[in-house]
Amino acid sequence: MAAANEENIGSLKEQIAKVFEISLKVTIPEEPEVVPLIAACAKKEFGDYQCNNAMSLWAKIKGKGTEFKGPQPVGQAIMRNLPASDMIESCSIAGPGFVNVKLSKQWIAKSIQKMLKDGIDTWAPKLPVKRAIVDFSSPNIAKEMHVGHLRSTIIGDTLARMLEYSKVDVLRRNHVGDWGTQFGMLIEFLFEKFPSGEVNDQAIGELEVFYKASKQRFDSDPEFKERAQKAVVSLQGGEEKFRKAWAQICEISRKGYEKVYQRLGVHLEEKGESFYNPYIPGTLDLLREKGLIEESEGAQVIFIEGKKIPLIVVKRDGGFNYASTDLAALWYRLNEEKAEWIIYVTDVGQREHFEMFFTAAKRAGWLPNDENKYPKTSHVGFGLVLGDDGKRFRTRSTEVVKLVDLLDEAKTRCKAALVERGKAAEWTAEELEHTAEAVGYGAVK
Repeated sequence: MAAANEENIGSLKEQIAKVFEISLKVTIPEEPEVVPLIAACAKKEFGDYQCNNAMSLWAKIKGKGTEFKGPQPVGQAIMRNLPASDMIESCSIAGPGFVNVKLSKQWIAKSIQKMLKDGIDTWAPKLPVKRAIVDFSSPNIAKEMHVGHLRSTIIGDTLARMLEYSKVDVLRRNHVGDWGTQFGMLIEFLFEKFPSGEVNDQAIGELEVFYKASKQRFDSDPEFKERAQKAVVSLQGGEEKFRKAWAQICEISRKGYEKVYQRLGVHLEEKGESFYNPYIPGTLDLLREKGLIEESEGAQVIFIEGKKIPLIVVKRDGGFNYASTDLAALWYRLNEEKAEWIIYVTDVGQREHFEMFFTAAKRAGWLPNDENKYPKTSHVGFGLVLGDDGKRFRTRSTEVVKLVDLLDEAKTRCKAALVERGKAAEWTAEELEHTAEAVGYGAVK
């Protein structure tokens, strides 16, 4: 165990679980798959951690000719069979076989001394994966980042940092919405406003305003709508004029996002929906070969047990959707990028989509059915950002609050508080600005 401690395999709780795992196999050899149930002690006078396996084990073995007479003797045997460990100072039995553990003060002192001498990195738990992908932030092109993007961006960055701290190679993916039918109306509107097709962010102004104007035109003008639908076909067919206009819109959008990411100190690598588009036909062929895709009401779908509606992978008009893109992205991430753990950070509203999409991947044999085995996928869901009224946080004009505006206000308020405390007289203007940013953005995070 001393060697395992030196390597810091897993968290403290996991290290204790490993010690109990050895004891459980010796105590009840006929139940080799038992997982140690380790929890922090509710009352500190009992100890630091406790093993709670005795009662559930007794329920499994009673009446099967066991030598034990109840859960407490099972707990006592678990305690007796614990291997020697530098981590554990003493153990005791409570109630119906709970094994309480007190950590060794000497071992804690040694661990702290090693951290002080060799750095905080020595405390990083080792994880059973070498490479992970964290898919987060993921705004839509031509729309400004709003408060709703904040949680995905910050939670995703936090998870990526935690994994990086544990020496995992993390691919931080920004799965931006840069493909789809909305680009037809945007491109056609761009050609209308700038016939040459040459445009920059100064000329186009606020992308959000440009998007809304094109959408209004699309909804009210049948001729424009028809041209926009043809523009989608031209874009997807690879016509240069349309691809160039699409690339310009994406680049203008990207510049806006980058400014926000710089302010938040968040690093991402963009691989948007368009990147995975060429992989969709091949991915769907693999699923067809396994008999997963079926025809239903003109669409191609994957039926998921326990779900009322199927996972649509090809729409009635033959077009692809989120599910087809996500399946292609997952195939690419598992086979090309060799990721062992893929984490998706989105709002809870997408939970069912991920449940269905993960189930389809398991049925295809891409992922194991056992949640504790790798490669694996995880959906990290979060709620909506709400205002004082308990409804989705919006401005007075019912618009979603822009992330840039929120960051500006946080900085302004922090600066005002610092000036009020007399810091303007003590610090340079640069120091005041820097601190207002650090504290303001930190508070938002």
